[in-house]
Amino acid sequence: MIIVTSEYVAGYRVAETKGQVFGLVVRSRGIGGNVMAGLRSIVGGEINEYTQMLEEARRHATDRMVQNAQAMGANAVVMMRFDSSEIGQTMSEIVAYGTAVVIEKVGSP
Repeated sequence: MIIVTSEYVAGYRVAETKGQVFGLVVRSRGIGGNVMAGLRSIVGGEINEYTQMLEEARRHATDRMVQNAQAMGANAVVMMRFDSSEIGQTMSEIVAYGTAVVIEKVGSP
């Protein structure tokens, strides 16, 4: 599955647009992680616990988006984006979304 943030894939043409596709993940950091993150926020710098959680959530959201695109018969996702928001004070929502398409190599029959 080719995933791009651009409208086009170099060397390919869009043969069919399948439609909007997305993958959604909601994650919560455990109480221990929140305590450690809170302590680290006092001294400043990167909060590794949250960085790891959000990286993993983006991977899972992307995987779910790909599964949805494949179920629609697509072989690529164009204009892919991430969005995130907070739910309460302990949860983060990550959405990967784009347009599911069927692409063909330029010059293919």
